[in-house]
Amino acid sequence: MEQIVLDNVLPTVFRDRTGVTSDVWHRTLTFERGKTCLVRAASGTGKSSLCAFLTGQRSDYEGIINLDGRNIRTLKEKEWTALRQRSLSLMFQELRLFPELTAMENVLVKNSLTGHLKKKRIREWMERLGIADKEQTLVGKMSFGQQQRVAVIRALAQPFDFLILDEPVSHLDDANAKVVAEMVGEEVKRQGAGLIVTSIGRDLPMEFDTLLNM
Repeated sequence: MEQIVLDNVLPTVFRDRTGVTSDVWHRTLTFERGKTCLVRAASGTGKSSLCAFLTGQRSDYEGIINLDGRNIRTLKEKEWTALRQRSLSLMFQELRLFPELTAMENVLVKNSLTGHLKKKRIREWMERLGIADKEQTLVGKMSFGQQQRVAVIRALAQPFDFLILDEPVSHLDDANAKVVAEMVGEEVKRQGAGLIVTSIGRDLPMEFDTLLNM
């Protein structure tokens, strides 16, 4: 996949709002593979909705979203499954980890779909993010910041043409946020992927090709 194009897209819930000012909504907008984009937003302006629209989690929007020229409303569930395994990786703001599984198990559930990473690589990333000692800890017993680091690793544990991260460092200190940025940058470059990151005040500390204000 090379492009994601939004054509006059607007969340349905915003339909009756007047004076919506945004670099995203009601515009023609293209996300390109190999390019990085930061979407800055105030709470309630639709950033998580955007992430859900792009990955087919929700369809309550007006306008058209095309993946390489194809309207995503025409995609069948099997096609979405394949896209989420091989082309689109999303880190949810609310993480959506399995609290009854360990940190390693949460990553392996994702990784088992494609066999993208060796367990050694996952452990190296946990070490870099300071959670190596939590590998066998149930996620439900970890702090939100620790869980956020697990979620970042899980998002990287698959092939992707576009990586979409919804507030990936909101609960991390500066040191860990920097490590996340380094890891994300390395993996995006290795896969030649596009990167879309959202923020409501705490940005992923890296250089972006494009900045959009929602």
